[in-house]
Amino acid sequence: MSPSDNDLPRTEDEWRVRLSPEEFRVLREAGTEAPWTGEYVDTRTPGVYHCRACGLELFRSQDKFDSHCGWPSFDDAIPGAVKEIPDNTLGMRRVEIRCARCDSHLGHVFEGEGFTPKDTRHCVNSISVRLEPSAG
Repeated sequence: MSPSDNDLPRTEDEWRVRLSPEEFRVLREAGTEAPWTGEYVDTRTPGVYHCRACGLELFRSQDKFDSHCGWPSFDDAIPGAVKEIPDNTLGMRRVEIRCARCDSHLGHVFEGEGFTPKDTRHCVNSISVRLEPSAG
């Protein structure tokens, strides 16, 4: 069950109490976990991926694909769950993706790579999400 918006931390100090140091670094400080180290890189379990910070449903397992990039990749997000923000750090133009509820960093989205018919890759840090396996 996800907390309501009223139950979410209001300050970064409150987020530090709720999250582990590594979760805080990635989710709240827009960090990146090392490639090929995340728990969901190769996961094929059916279910729904939720924001690790607030529990919002973000991605469905049927939209996950193997992009061989070192992070979980999805060619679609649940409508309205992810917001996109221009990111011009690291000397390049990218689009950051954040949770629409709690504004936590998830990763980046890329288009035009040709991996799937939707031609979109949401490249997500495993530590930014939590998989809720489907029942049965």
